[in-house]
Amino acid sequence: MVIGVCTLELDIPASQSLKDKRRVVKSLIARVRQSFNVSIAEVDSHDSWQRATIGIVCVSSDEKYAHGLLEKVVDNIERSRLDAVIADYSIEMW
Repeated sequence: MVIGVCTLELDIPASQSLKDKRRVVKSLIARVRQSFNVSIAEVDSHDSWQRATIGIVCVSSDEKYAHGLLEKVVDNIERSRLDAVIADYSIEMW
C-alpha cells in the first residue's frame, strides 16, 4: 500500500478578507473532490488572507499511479483556477 501526500501552497492575491479566501478555497476543494478520487483539505495558513496551504492525499497499490494522480490534481488546479496561484508544492510517497 502506498500513500501519496501533496502539500500545495497557494497565493490568492485578490483576496481582501478571510471571507474572500474561504470562497476561493472552498470552491477549489469542492471541484477537486468532484473530479478526482482524493482527500483534500486546508491544513495551514488559516489566518492569512492571501495564503492557503492545501493537503491532498491518495491511497494506491502502485506508487507510480499515486504520483501521477497527484500531479494531475496539481495541473488541474493550475489550469482551472485563475484566482489562486500555486506558489509551491511537494509530493511525498509513504
